[in-house]
Amino acid sequence: MITRPRNEGLRNDTDAFWLPFTPMRVFQHDPLIFTGAEGMHYIGADGRRVLDSAAGLWCVNAGHGHPHIVEAIRTAAGRLDFVSSFKMTHPDALAYARRLRAFAPAGLDYVFFVNSGSEAVDTALKIARGYHHARGDGARTKLIGRAKGYHGMGFGGLSVSGIGRYKRGFGPLLADTAHLSLPYKPETMAFSQGQPADGGSLADELETLLQVQDPATVAAVIVEPVVGSGGVYPPPRGYLEGLRAICDRHGILLIFDEVVTGFGRLGAPFAAQAFGVTPDILTCAKGMTNGAVPMGGVIVGNHVYDAFMSGPPETIELFHGYTYSAHPLACAAGMAVLDIFENSGLAEQAARTAPLWETRLLSVKGRPHVADIRTIGLLGVVELDPRPGAPGARGAACAQFCLDQGVLVRASGDLIVLSPPLVISTEQIGLIVATIEQALENID
Repeated sequence: MITRPRNEGLRNDTDAFWLPFTPMRVFQHDPLIFTGAEGMHYIGADGRRVLDSAAGLWCVNAGHGHPHIVEAIRTAAGRLDFVSSFKMTHPDALAYARRLRAFAPAGLDYVFFVNSGSEAVDTALKIARGYHHARGDGARTKLIGRAKGYHGMGFGGLSVSGIGRYKRGFGPLLADTAHLSLPYKPETMAFSQGQPADGGSLADELETLLQVQDPATVAAVIVEPVVGSGGVYPPPRGYLEGLRAICDRHGILLIFDEVVTGFGRLGAPFAAQAFGVTPDILTCAKGMTNGAVPMGGVIVGNHVYDAFMSGPPETIELFHGYTYSAHPLACAAGMAVLDIFENSGLAEQAARTAPLWETRLLSVKGRPHVADIRTIGLLGVVELDPRPGAPGARGAACAQFCLDQGVLVRASGDLIVLSPPLVISTEQIGLIVATIEQALENID
């Protein structure tokens, strides 16, 4: 039965909104419009429900429309609509920063609030350069990213990202950047459940790259603990530990971009805790507010913060910030999310669900067109063989078939990328997997 929502009455309303990452002419011809959401589902204008396997866009971890978050935002809006964070603040910002410190890995004790993951990454990169400058080591300006890494759409984040098609047409970007290879060998790591056992030594590539770049000129290395938008690549065992050791050896800051992996996605508050590796700087967004209000954060180690606290006390230590940093509504939503983690054990629930999710997703192996499957925690990707001469077409067809059956999956080229809300049930896992299998049997 076809259950895709139909929005005929709204079709003529699409002529003013330029959507991100969207083929506009296709969208205007056949727009997908949701008018509501509840729990694990979106709701179309015709009332039809669509199961959300993407948690919105990696962010709705507690499910859509969670009443505790909704009420927190409503109450905050009636109490304080706005206050700047420039030389002033409000009680919820102070309280939320302290609670985030307790939630984050030990030793990351200071929070700088922003409004998105892209802003968080650009802020982290500026802080990394500023840290070395404050310590009298201003020659450290280079930034090292990684192939397949995604770090937002700001100029800094785009420069250290490792997905070439996102950069096309926007250059030149930052010059002082270099990139590590993706730590993935399909001949030994394909169809991986969790961290591949071998491959930790691939971190040694950083040592080689530093000899080319001169480690004394490198400010920071930035990686996603698990590559997200680039294709869900879990790190081999020992790989992140290797990066940490090399950065320590050369006085380079290590930045974890946890915009995707933060807030329970791997069964722990952050991937840093799940993997037992603590960065110097951690970026987060998305799940911070369950996607209900835009927000991001940069959480830094004591040594990073302390490096800026020099000079006359009346001097502004960091000339950086945003109008909406620590917005009252965002802080209220963020604290409500932490309430849910504390009271409902959301991260622990994700940890219990992950083995079933991983096993069921890997059962798609052997279906038509499947080239690889990778999964860790409540993340996963089914990689499809592209159609000859039409890369991305098969992924789009798979996503469209699933949508027509009432399941929203996200196609990124020929990758079917999955990151369901952490509240997903056993039955819903089965429905998502069965729908993908049905799609693969029916598309060419």
